[in-house]
Amino acid sequence: MQLDFPLSRRGDVLPDECTWLREKAPVARVRTLTGDTAWLVSSHALAKQVLEDERFSLKDTANAGVPRQYALTIPPEVVNNMGNINSAGLRNAVMKSLNPRQEGLDGFLRATAHRLVDDIVAEGGPVDLRAAFADPYSAALHCEVLGVPLTDWRRLMSGLDVAFMTAREPFADSALNWYKDVGYFVDRFHEQLVRDADTRTGLLGRFAGLREADPESAHLTDDMFATVAVSLFGAGAVSTSAFLVLAVLALLRHPELIGTLRARPELMGKAVDELLRWNLSVGDGLPRIALADVRLGDVLVREGELVLVLIEGANFDPAVFAHPERLDFEREQNPHLAFGGGRHFCPASALGRVHAEIALEVLVERLPELRLAVPAENLVWRTGFIKRLPERLPVAW
Repeated sequence: MQLDFPLSRRGDVLPDECTWLREKAPVARVRTLTGDTAWLVSSHALAKQVLEDERFSLKDTANAGVPRQYALTIPPEVVNNMGNINSAGLRNAVMKSLNPRQEGLDGFLRATAHRLVDDIVAEGGPVDLRAAFADPYSAALHCEVLGVPLTDWRRLMSGLDVAFMTAREPFADSALNWYKDVGYFVDRFHEQLVRDADTRTGLLGRFAGLREADPESAHLTDDMFATVAVSLFGAGAVSTSAFLVLAVLALLRHPELIGTLRARPELMGKAVDELLRWNLSVGDGLPRIALADVRLGDVLVREGELVLVLIEGANFDPAVFAHPERLDFEREQNPHLAFGGGRHFCPASALGRVHAEIALEVLVERLPELRLAVPAENLVWRTGFIKRLPERLPVAW
């Protein structure tokens, strides 16, 4: 039997196939959106093997002629953007900008979260929590980190709806969408260049300093700096917002846990880690191309074949997580793979945790009676997108 992939688009219910795959076919043949075949890896041990073995390549998923999970909607060179950052000598600037302990960031996030809740309360329920909180809060973090005006957040978020589509065939305006955003970040980079050094902000400000002070960076083009910024905003904002939406939804479906977090705020760090494990936002698997013949369990994966890591399979594996179906904020061992693994482990993982902890702290403090304003079955789940995501999350309190 060859399954069609991706699985269900609902982000609040574990797909039925996960348990069967992990138990009966932890490396299974599937048919992707493009009609190509791939190996779907669903156990924690084998998923970890794929993510940590450099014979499974991310950047080569953009090569011409390789099997795909869906058509490319961004230029091929962007797929390995963190590799580009390393080779260009920009990693230090990027990692400083993604440091959650940088001065003022904690206060900025708290103030932003409280301001958004003030607006929600003033409007009155029901309110779409995704549009009113998760999207603007996540966008604000990335505007601040990158050094672009917060007032531009809607314009930047709107481009992600096209950038992260999962289509069967390439479509021309995906490139138009990409280069529109690159042009925006080139303009913001130029604005940082003409500022005095002590008034520059964010990653683009650091890039401006590199342009002036580092001879080894002189060959880097404006488009290269902008491409890094576009990639970080896109991947960061869509991931943090989607996670936050599904984390809140999980709490709304387990309302006793909101009371637990109010009574025991010291559990918030563990709670976020458990919500990361529980989260089903990665809807299409993590792709890799085999660079050699590699044995995965009972299957010999051949060079050039596509492998997809089913994160929800790994993160609900009972061989690693006791009672994985239980949302347990006191779970002691939690080696989830929500941030990937190996050389492509998410560089913003610490920042993402702080982003979520502050958001959830403010929400449970300010809106202790928060509840889903519609039946869960009436939520509309987006199709053709890299994330499992409800179009709206109506809440009341």
